[in-house]
Amino acid sequence: MSNLRIIFFLLFVVSCSENNIPKPRAYFKLNLPEKKYESYNSNCNYTFMLPTYTTAKLNVDCDINNIYFPQQDAILHVSYFKLKNNLFEHLEESRNLAYKHQIIADGITEQVFVNDSLKVYGVLYDYFGVTATSIQFCLTDSVNHFFRGALYFNTEINDSITPINIFLKEDMRYLIETFSWKK
Repeated sequence: MSNLRIIFFLLFVVSCSENNIPKPRAYFKLNLPEKKYESYNSNCNYTFMLPTYTTAKLNVDCDINNIYFPQQDAILHVSYFKLKNNLFEHLEESRNLAYKHQIIADGITEQVFVNDSLKVYGVLYDYFGVTATSIQFCLTDSVNHFFRGALYFNTEINDSITPINIFLKEDMRYLIETFSWKK
């Protein structure tokens, strides 16, 4: 009987020798569209390059627009204002709106954009962590025009949409780099 116990014990030890290692953390596969841009040219006082996989809804007065990213379930809320010696007010409001998310965000970085040849000056607010917004920005010529944008997802930004977030942040930067005022 003791030999039988030894055999079972040896079989148990030999059969349990496989090392189980957990799989590394990964993202699900996404089929993101190819990056193609077209000029967003409307009756408004500005133009920029917009991804072809968006849908833009324009307000008649050009003061409020929404740019939809239907495949990514995101929306870019943009606003345009004619300046009336109130640049400081718009800049402060934009900064206050951007920093409302400071409580939740792991971090916020500011990047200044200056394009003297096109008279486009702005600030980009980039968020890290689980926040309602991914990126916000404001652009101005500092005399006549003020343009503000905020990218939101229809869900909170978490690890599962990080690749989409990175993908759309590139589009926002390209929008800013190609932005110009109409004369």
